[in-house]
Amino acid sequence: MKGRVRHSSLLLLAALLAWPGAASAAAAIPARPLGALAAPPVTAPALVRPTSSPAQQAFEQVAGRLQGDYAGLSGVDRAALIQEYRARLEAVCQGQGQRCPAETAYPVIEAQLTALGDPHTFLQWPDEYQDFVSSALGGQRLQFGFKLAELDGERRLITEVVPGSAADRAGLRRGDVLWQLAGKPYRYSDLSDARESAAPITLGLERQGQRLSVQLTAARTAAADPPRLSWVSGQRGVQGRTAVIRIPTFLSAGEVAARVHEQVGQARSGGAGGLVVDLRGNTGGSLLECDLAASAFVPEFSRVAHSAGRQSVTRVAGGRRWDDGVLVGRVSRPQEWSGPLAVLVDEASASCAEFFAYEVQRSGRGVVVGAPTSGVGNTATRVFPLVGGAGLQITTLHYSKPGGQAYPVQVRPDLSAQSGEAFLRALAQGRDLTLEAGVQSLRRQSMARSAVQRAE
Repeated sequence: MKGRVRHSSLLLLAALLAWPGAASAAAAIPARPLGALAAPPVTAPALVRPTSSPAQQAFEQVAGRLQGDYAGLSGVDRAALIQEYRARLEAVCQGQGQRCPAETAYPVIEAQLTALGDPHTFLQWPDEYQDFVSSALGGQRLQFGFKLAELDGERRLITEVVPGSAADRAGLRRGDVLWQLAGKPYRYSDLSDARESAAPITLGLERQGQRLSVQLTAARTAAADPPRLSWVSGQRGVQGRTAVIRIPTFLSAGEVAARVHEQVGQARSGGAGGLVVDLRGNTGGSLLECDLAASAFVPEFSRVAHSAGRQSVTRVAGGRRWDDGVLVGRVSRPQEWSGPLAVLVDEASASCAEFFAYEVQRSGRGVVVGAPTSGVGNTATRVFPLVGGAGLQITTLHYSKPGGQAYPVQVRPDLSAQSGEAFLRALAQGRDLTLEAGVQSLRRQSMARSAVQRAE
């Protein structure tokens, strides 16, 4: 990884996933929501001469996408940009002829995309692209199965444990703080090396003041990280228990929306009086999955997608989505939550997670709680494979409402909650301040509804 946070609202694998033809009947659409779909490009990518070097082939693939498919908000002259960086690549590859490897082109492509000035359009190096493919298609990868935040200068605070992972089986929990590895002071670089080697390790950790030791070995497990339902321990809303649906990503091999609808039904049958949707750290995924999941909370919404040379209108309602009047995805057993609702977001909530939060906020169906989001909420991207095993993420769409109102770049919460260092310190002590604020907002919503009912 190159150290950047990767955001995407419509991550689409061209050439890996098929686009259903416009003539497909609605009955042929799978009962579960379709996964990431690859729409045909507006124009064909630039033709690559087979006699050119791998480096030139990779560069010309990117050039073709920039000329034919880019629909972001950059005002840079793309033709001049391509010409400038094509000359730079020729200088770097001088003397190598057809032997110039694709890896030589990657830094040149990165510099070109940086000069474009669109933070959502960037190169995915081969390791990043393979991680993306695994997540998109439900493959497997070597992992411990937990996510970390930086505390005291190292990434040591566990913020999430993936169910069924090696970390889950070892008993690790959200809020655990890593302080020792193999009997030595903990360093994240050592943890990363241990994961790559799949060597057994002994982790020393602190859990709310108590020091523990666990044995852990990275395992090749499913890259998918699906939604999960839990209940807030010891907390009750005014009229029932509080359910939490955690959605860590919208990129989970086409299973997100179906699970969200199912879990809404489970929350209702379990006596939930209020529901929290946790989108913190959700950096995006399939916009189709996001739309269908959001339809469990917002009865109906529409938007206009602006791409290179055309517009299309999307309508979402009742667990179904139509693009220009054609049904493109649905869930088999749609649910609708109409009770008190809180959506949790933070600085890492991005792309279609921002779409989700915005639709809830705009419709007035719930309260958005947390910190201002990442700021990728008005565009969508696709991912294309490149020569040499890398990938190109490129902005292919930007959005507005049917009346012309642009989507906000960033979603600002209705209710702010503690974030940053104070939040992490509290999490290490067993308190989730943002979740607590969300539960309090549910109580206020429930009390307000009760007051209205009494008045009527």
